[in-house]
Amino acid sequence: MKSILITGANIVNEGRISPGDVLIKDGRIAKIGTDLSSELADIHIDGRGKHLFPGVIDDQVHFREPGLTHKAEIYTEAKAGVAGGTTTYMEMPNTNPQTVTIELLEEKYKRASEVSLANYSFFFGATNDNLEEILKVDPQTVCGVKIFQGSSTGNMLVDNPEVLEQIFKECKTLIAIHSENDNIIKANLEEFKAIYGDDIPVKFHPKIRSEEACYDASSRAVAMAKKYGTKLHILHISTAKELELFDNSIPLEEKRVTAEACIHHMWFSEEDYATKGNLIKWNPAVKTANDRDQIFKAMLDDRIDVIATDHAPHTLEEKSLSYLKAPSGGPLNQHSLVAMLDFYHQGKISLGKIAQKMSHNLAILFQIRERGFIRENYFADLVLVDLDSPWTVSKENVLSKCGWSPFEGHTFRSKVTHTIVSGHLAYEQGKFHEAKKGERITFLRNN
Repeated sequence: MKSILITGANIVNEGRISPGDVLIKDGRIAKIGTDLSSELADIHIDGRGKHLFPGVIDDQVHFREPGLTHKAEIYTEAKAGVAGGTTTYMEMPNTNPQTVTIELLEEKYKRASEVSLANYSFFFGATNDNLEEILKVDPQTVCGVKIFQGSSTGNMLVDNPEVLEQIFKECKTLIAIHSENDNIIKANLEEFKAIYGDDIPVKFHPKIRSEEACYDASSRAVAMAKKYGTKLHILHISTAKELELFDNSIPLEEKRVTAEACIHHMWFSEEDYATKGNLIKWNPAVKTANDRDQIFKAMLDDRIDVIATDHAPHTLEEKSLSYLKAPSGGPLNQHSLVAMLDFYHQGKISLGKIAQKMSHNLAILFQIRERGFIRENYFADLVLVDLDSPWTVSKENVLSKCGWSPFEGHTFRSKVTHTIVSGHLAYEQGKFHEAKKGERITFLRNN
């Protein structure tokens, strides 16, 4: 593997920004210093005027492989992420077939080892009848078990209360949960169907997948986690009301219940349905401006622990269908870091906080082995950013296989220039170097 020397960058790491050099050898950070220019390396990157972040770790993506590769695949979506500064992702099990046996899980890992430019881990999917398989999941090599409580995911809905409680009681690794009460959603949907028939305007999506549906499911999950001491991570918080369930009075290392905010819930609000329509139809729904603002505030004050994307591509044809037929989800991983850097330019968040919420805290929460920080002897997962290099999102520069983005037409102020994955220069000024693939991440877990 080629050695790399980055010189003169502003290193953003562990609450500090300091000028320095980074030497990378054999996939790891060999040395961090202020004058390493005399060190010999195969590749030299001039970091002057740029900022060096730990690579983004995205704990929630849907890459659609196997079975749904007309809209996305591991190869294309990992590349899109790398171009946006994501060096590690954790992918979800609602593919076809669904990842609900150890054999199917390992098939995904094998595929990623062949095609993924980024590092990877895969969630194991829970159902009403696969507890035996759940208990085989190895906490050292698998990021966690995913439970769906909302019915946008085929037959992966875990709606048997006894089974749900048994999983919380017996699961040996982290549980990540999509929290929406399906019965409340169904009742709301029938009310709107009674008024609008099959022509429900998309603006009512947050009324159908309501605050009540989210809070009810999340509060029940938190109660079960506290009852059994389960390590619970609640994904894509979308309401201000749910924030009362989370604690910022103890260090992240000690938390048993954690929460995630996604880019779209901090960027968009229900007002945007008028112009974006189904393109911002997600589950759980983008809700009010107050929900958006309170989620951002909770991310800053550590009630919410991490930032992710819920990157979930569908084709533009699929998203152009009527509200009831259009699937939920959209591509986001190419633009997650630059979106947060726009918030930095607006004075809403510091660069150190971005590194904390998109890298450090993911490593702490999931107990990832030797990643997520710019430290000597850690794996070299790094992203170099020019904070003042504006560019506009268009269909021509969207890298996700689906070929569109809810950010089309928006001009981001910052640009990712280089992404290094496990010591390999994977992305450089718009070009990919694909000779080396990403690696399966592992975990240092005692519980």
